Amino acid sequence: MTRGGMAMENDAKPNGTSTFDPKAFLATVSRGRTVSDYRKDDVVFLQSSPAEAVFYVQKGKIKIVVASKQGKEAVIAILGPGDFFGEGCLIGQPLRLATARAMVESEVMRVGKTEMIRVLHAEPAFGELFMAHLLTRNSRIEEDLVDQLFNSSEKRLARTLLLMAHYGKDDEPLHVLHDLSQETLAEIVGTTRSRVNFYMNKFRDLGLIEYSGGELKVNSSLLSVVLHD
Repeated sequence: MTRGGMAMENDAKPNGTSTFDPKAFLATVSRGRTVSDYRKDDVVFLQSSPAEAVFYVQKGKIKIVVASKQGKEAVIAILGPGDFFGEGCLIGQPLRLATARAMVESEVMRVGKTEMIRVLHAEPAFGELFMAHLLTRNSRIEEDLVDQLFNSSEKRLARTLLLMAHYGKDDEPLHVLHDLSQETLAEIVGTTRSRVNFYMNKFRDLGLIEYSGGELKVNSSLLSVVLHD
């Protein structure tokens, strides 16, 4: 469901100039910006659909899925509040290279390509925020590639769980993850569901994780699997 409306993101200074607040810009509906609510499994955009906007996660969790011509799927990213996606349109990408789908009830802002380009050129503060996102995303992609090339599926699974629980980030760890299926973990790690099930049971027996009833608690001791050679 898409919501509309108008709001101002600039606050006037005493001298008549204005300050731009990137967070306010991404929290308000105005020119070129709309906010939509998505239920679990709703599609934000489909692979091969026209790339005409950038999206920003306000609430919830979005997964980015790539499908091969043979129908095989792989999850290449799981995004949460504060993350952008769909930025390929800014470099002339005509069609989406992946599908974006809500994992839980989510709230996502759509910023049209024209408006996104305008604000990037006009507001240095927003440009800095977006550049930080791109640099972080690029670093994560490089780490994921190294992980796939050199680490076992057990280590990749442990790293995935730690990253999703926000260990190593500036904010506080989530500890408890919700609605994360073993099928999704298998697609992220690049292994089979049976292998994920085997390692999850192993982690639980060792006290590294706890899970029941759709809730998964990730303990910091899981780091030992990633750090162990």
